[in-house]
Amino acid sequence: MATIQTGDASPQFSLPAIDGSTFNMSDMQGKRVILTFFRFSSCPLCNMRIRSIIQRWDEFSNDAVMVAVFDAKIGELQKRMKKHNAPFIIVADETYEEFNKSGVKKSFFKFMWGAMRSPLTLLKATLRGYVPLTMSISKLSTIPVDILIDEEGKVVEAHYCKDTADHISLDRMIAFSNGV
Repeated sequence: MATIQTGDASPQFSLPAIDGSTFNMSDMQGKRVILTFFRFSSCPLCNMRIRSIIQRWDEFSNDAVMVAVFDAKIGELQKRMKKHNAPFIIVADETYEEFNKSGVKKSFFKFMWGAMRSPLTLLKATLRGYVPLTMSISKLSTIPVDILIDEEGKVVEAHYCKDTADHISLDRMIAFSNGV
């Protein structure tokens, strides 16, 4: 379970998308891709992150592709993501295979640290109805990963989050999408 490094070829996978299609990473050649391995479909922090991205979506380049990968069954993910009406690709990794191949880590300590350092975000998430519907330590302890991939399919940046509340900044993602 090696981590992805700058300069590596992008992860290659094919996963079911919430729109009913099958997403193939190999189809992304020639596009800038923002790939995020989120946690589970009802994760409050993940849902708030999705919401934040959607709120600033008009700042992203029309040529860039955002792919959000969740540890979830496709039917459950479709149900949970319906309220977002996201303008980007959301896929389900039902077997956790792509998480494992991409070096996504699990850490109960980092999960707890992320929860403790983001109480306001958790409160906002709860008020919006984003309540974690799992008590599985395995799912709770997944730590997100953000990966920026260039048009040649090479990793420009791989950010293995410090905890469940950490991500590449939206400003950085927007700049990357716009070729900066």
